[in-house]
Amino acid sequence: MYAIVDIAGKQFKVEKNKFLYAPLMDAEAGTSLNFSQVLLTDDDGKVKVGTPSVKGASVSGKVLEHVKGDKIIVFKKKRRKGYRVKNGHRQQFTKILIEDIK
Repeated sequence: MYAIVDIAGKQFKVEKNKFLYAPLMDAEAGTSLNFSQVLLTDDDGKVKVGTPSVKGASVSGKVLEHVKGDKIIVFKKKRRKGYRVKNGHRQQFTKILIEDIK
């Protein structure tokens, strides 16, 4: 069984006992979260599509930790002008364990 869930404006495919890296959330490590905006569920071939969300469906998860993603180099250059800017960025994520899909 899997579900498509809207978390912080992004859609994620979630399955029970799997990890998920979502955008940074204001939740302490160890707290439980409940996501009620389930867009689609699939239970062994029985697909339910929401308009816009499936009624009565919810996904519960547990916050494990807050982590940083890989470093991305942003390099800007304008040719023949001597303009070069090198910048780095690391996105912050929240690691979530999906406990149950209802």
